[in-house]
Amino acid sequence: MQQSIKLSVDAVVFGYESETISVLLIKRKYEPFKGKWAIPGGFVLDSESLEEAVARELKEETGIKINYLEQLYTFGKPDRDPRKRVVSVAYFGLIKPSAFKLAASTDAEEAQWFSITNLPELSFDHAEILKLAITRLQAKITYEPIGFELLDTKFPFSDLEKLYSSVLGRDIDRRNFRKKMLGLNILDELDEKVSKGSGRPANLFMFNKNRYFKLKKEGIIFEI
Repeated sequence: MQQSIKLSVDAVVFGYESETISVLLIKRKYEPFKGKWAIPGGFVLDSESLEEAVARELKEETGIKINYLEQLYTFGKPDRDPRKRVVSVAYFGLIKPSAFKLAASTDAEEAQWFSITNLPELSFDHAEILKLAITRLQAKITYEPIGFELLDTKFPFSDLEKLYSSVLGRDIDRRNFRKKMLGLNILDELDEKVSKGSGRPANLFMFNKNRYFKLKKEGIIFEI
């Protein structure tokens, strides 16, 4: 007997705040895995593109709308969903949680941020999806400046160091990191200072997005 295959999408949304990387999860309202935590997502409607489906599911289940999610991977093990054969296309993105208000609805009972170092048990194969998404995020931030929108428009260099250290999950060589980042010529050092703690005031920086895209077009290699 021929089995029909259903197509779904999943949205791995990472958050960065207070030197912590978190992931947005929903508590399922219905079976299978009723009352368990999962990555937001659902089935693709006949009239939708994949991008439209993942945006809709994310909005419905968490209240969040993100301009851009990057496709991560396609997951298609025959037994990954107990209901039927389901192939899922997973996406991922990185945002600042305080910029959004969570609002769970449809088949999500609750939406909540969890630190990636303290996760609940996940439904389906979502632990596998999340593991791959974390690995991809850690790799991507070393070759593309994806984290600058998570910082204030003007920021001390130490905030950038903390962001990279948090995403990579390890300490970084601060001197080497500063040398590499400033050598890329995509940061503008401002004639403004900020005081944090008992240390001496530190200069503020701004990410020059226009210069980055111009340099990228010319063949800049962003590598940290």
